[in-house]
Amino acid sequence: PCVAIASAGLISLRRLSASLCFILRCSSAGERALQYTVGQKIHGFTVKQVTAVPDLFLTAVKLSHDATGAQYLHAARDDSNNLFSVQFRTTPMDSTGVPHILEHTVLCGSQRFPCRDPFFKMLNRSLSTFMNAFTASDYTMYPFSTQNAKDFQNLLSVYLDAVFFPCLRELDFWQEGWRLEHETPTDPSSRLVFKGVVFNEMKGVFSDNERLYAQHLQNKLLPDHTYSVVSGGEPLAIPDLTWEQLKHFHATHYHPSNARFFTYGDLPLEQHLQQIEEEALSKFERTEPNTAVPPQTHWDKPRLDHVTCRPDALAPDPMKQNTLCMSYLLGDITDTFEVFILSLLSSLMISGPNSPFYKALIEPEIGSDFSSSVGFDGSTRQASFTIGLQGMAEADTETVKHIIAQSIDDIIATGFEEEQIEALLHKIEIQMKHQSTSFGLALASYIASCWNHDGDPVQLLKISENVSRFRQCLKENPRYLQDKVQHYFKDNTHRLTLTMSPDESFLEKQAEAEEQKLHQKIQNLSDADHKDIYEKGLQLLAAQSTAQDASCLPALKVSDIEPIIPYTPVQPGNAGGVPVQYCEQPTNGMVYFRAMCNLNSLPEDLKIYVPLFCSIITKLGCGELDYRQQAQRIELKTGGMSVSPQIIPDTDDLDLYEQGIILSSSCLERNLPDMFQLWSDIFNCPRFDDEQRLRVLVMMSAQELSNGISYSGHMYAMTRAARSLTPTADLQEAFSGMDQVKFMKRIAEMTDLTSVLRKLPRIKRHLLNPENMRCAVNATPQKMSEAAGEVERFIGNIAANRKERHNFSQSLDHLRVGNLSHECVRAVPFTHADYASLCILARMMTAKFLHGEIREKGGAYGGGARMGGGGLFSFYSYRDPNSTQTLSAFRGGVEWARAAKFTQQDIDEAKLSVFSAVDAPVAPSDKGLGRFLNGITDEMKQRYRERLFAVTDKNLIDVAGRYLGVGQQTCGVAILGPENESIRKDPSWVVK
Repeated sequence: PCVAIASAGLISLRRLSASLCFILRCSSAGERALQYTVGQKIHGFTVKQVTAVPDLFLTAVKLSHDATGAQYLHAARDDSNNLFSVQFRTTPMDSTGVPHILEHTVLCGSQRFPCRDPFFKMLNRSLSTFMNAFTASDYTMYPFSTQNAKDFQNLLSVYLDAVFFPCLRELDFWQEGWRLEHETPTDPSSRLVFKGVVFNEMKGVFSDNERLYAQHLQNKLLPDHTYSVVSGGEPLAIPDLTWEQLKHFHATHYHPSNARFFTYGDLPLEQHLQQIEEEALSKFERTEPNTAVPPQTHWDKPRLDHVTCRPDALAPDPMKQNTLCMSYLLGDITDTFEVFILSLLSSLMISGPNSPFYKALIEPEIGSDFSSSVGFDGSTRQASFTIGLQGMAEADTETVKHIIAQSIDDIIATGFEEEQIEALLHKIEIQMKHQSTSFGLALASYIASCWNHDGDPVQLLKISENVSRFRQCLKENPRYLQDKVQHYFKDNTHRLTLTMSPDESFLEKQAEAEEQKLHQKIQNLSDADHKDIYEKGLQLLAAQSTAQDASCLPALKVSDIEPIIPYTPVQPGNAGGVPVQYCEQPTNGMVYFRAMCNLNSLPEDLKIYVPLFCSIITKLGCGELDYRQQAQRIELKTGGMSVSPQIIPDTDDLDLYEQGIILSSSCLERNLPDMFQLWSDIFNCPRFDDEQRLRVLVMMSAQELSNGISYSGHMYAMTRAARSLTPTADLQEAFSGMDQVKFMKRIAEMTDLTSVLRKLPRIKRHLLNPENMRCAVNATPQKMSEAAGEVERFIGNIAANRKERHNFSQSLDHLRVGNLSHECVRAVPFTHADYASLCILARMMTAKFLHGEIREKGGAYGGGARMGGGGLFSFYSYRDPNSTQTLSAFRGGVEWARAAKFTQQDIDEAKLSVFSAVDAPVAPSDKGLGRFLNGITDEMKQRYRERLFAVTDKNLIDVAGRYLGVGQQTCGVAILGPENESIRKDPSWVVK
């Protein structure tokens, strides 16, 4: 070890330096980390543990900071996408949202970087692959990742200063948290209202029935301490928080003695430690923060509770909108093996059609789907397990309770089939081998809760060890899992049964409660208070409107960006007349298969059914396998098999596109023949004869679509706005927009699905047709020839499905041009010379104009502009209390750009932001995918790159006027949300 060499004092510094350089050149990040020794002192830290984790190809180094006691974990791994995270245990005792508002406010300026909003400004001054912050129930985390070493140091400086030395200005608290302000800040006669980014965000969060239910479930299951409150903030409690309370919470919780640092990747650990010590920790002394969460007192008998929610106009069955769940308090999450077992047990009980609760609750069609809260939850100090249904009738409440109790008895009596357990362990093996591009972030999130309560994060990573120990437990006691069910469910008196039902006057009551809160705040205001509110509103508006000097912030330069992209070699091939793209990659013993099946020959009346067909085709059974056996086989032999609609815009012409479906699957190398046999059976003999199975899948799909609207409303609005502009966008609305949501609701309401069943074989004949197909395989060089042989055999097996081959591109002559609108503008395709300029313009307009207008002044959670691959320039906002005002901001952004109210620095920052997305890491499983799907070659990417570098101020002014200026009427606008007065009065709006 290096330490031993240094302490021996036998080698000159020059020779030692040469030795270290040799080690750095010749060994992996994990091997270098193994050189550290327990007790070693590094920049104010002491090494506590060094552990190789071969399962995840990393070495974990655990340290503690000598002066403050701050905990540190470094995961050394050969991954250039390096990550930093610092988290604090934040345990609020009220629902004012203090940790959430603090998370926003610390990112609004700090001692070294006092400019307003350094966090958002750094998005455009770095090549980060991820930047964000999260407020959980009991911790707050600040992670970022980047592939650039200089960028890592820059971002680390900004993050350290933000969390430990924030300005916490009162103006920032008003903007991000809450304030009383005149509806029109410049008009003191306009009414006073509540404003604030977090206030509006949480109103948006609680407009989602699923989020509302999950929050109540946690509050009522763990009622004795911090989990009984809303850490994100209950909208009507947020106005009770004061600026002084916010500063006090920071002083007590954001201290290194309450901090846990995590770094990941291939950069040297010493450099991180030195920077963290010098820039932050050296300025603190140890404290004893009182933030520990005590265990919840165990109930001696089960409890019942009830909550209400808003009715869902798009629910699959309007008469069945109730939710019922039983939630059980389990063990402490710091017992890592027990948590592993309980997580396994949860999957066995609820995952897939072979699980007992799926059979007992989903298949009898009592409800539309499991509640979104169902399953194992290890995010609180004591874990919990929840089981129950959404989309059920109130009359079925007792039936569901009885079924849950009976199912638990049945599991205790019969246990689980060995094949079910093996399928689940196989899934874990796949998860360990699959390489994602955000592995560091996933790791940080995975260990956060356990570590937050002083559990051992390294023990969590020893997955194979847990699997082996589990197998041994099962071998010694075949009833091992049944005994766990007996203990945690049958004999557990800490059980909450929570029901939720819709209330027609729910929204009305909410509005009334907010009005009462407002009245309560206003009624005792003196004339001086009114004057102060008005003047502070003007003060905030002035601050928001003042250009900020961001020169104090570190920044990369455009010259730091690599001028040439790395080349991805692919080998074109052919299997039985079907084009195949082979891409050799270090896939870690996995094989990834995709097939694109063109649907241009599909009759027009069947196209709306394509998303439904895709969602069910791998779940109906095939060949000799019924749907249960098929599900089991897929779990045992693959990493999953999916089919999804795919609409691919032409890179040269906005009126051309390819429409089809993409088949995706992966498997361990040993299971290659099994994976392709499954695909062959799906192509040759899918089962379209089980109406009850179809109904179950339809209800689940319709419920999922309905639930997704409040979460992804801005995406639905953009899709709707774009539909009239290009044929691609028109089809996108049919496949994944509100048209599809409403269509699935109609299908779910049908009493007889025979007509739908009859359509499935017709769709299958057009879609699962090798004549209109191309394939792609990513695998290791050693396995590629075997994979090619399996593809050849697969194509031979499905030859009977051949029909006439059709062209891939298609023009839609009946393009409808109208004035629906969110706001989308028809622009140019990917290969057009102006595409790069429009991409830069969208980023620059977002950062330098729209962010300030929509988020800071307007109070929306987010908003901006983007240039899409489909050739559409889109403006958007979400969780927005001022949607019609936002439309004016969109136009203002265009005029701002046309008037050239930007600098060369603004352009350079926008280029950095665009390149951070262009150069985002690509996993081995996805290399070459852009070429396969979109026909975008490395040469085309390089040309686009060169155009991005070349964009000038004149280009930006030109494209702003030519494509976005007034008179460019090829645009559409849409607002998704409750109908409001301003829209109702405007005759140009169509309300649907």
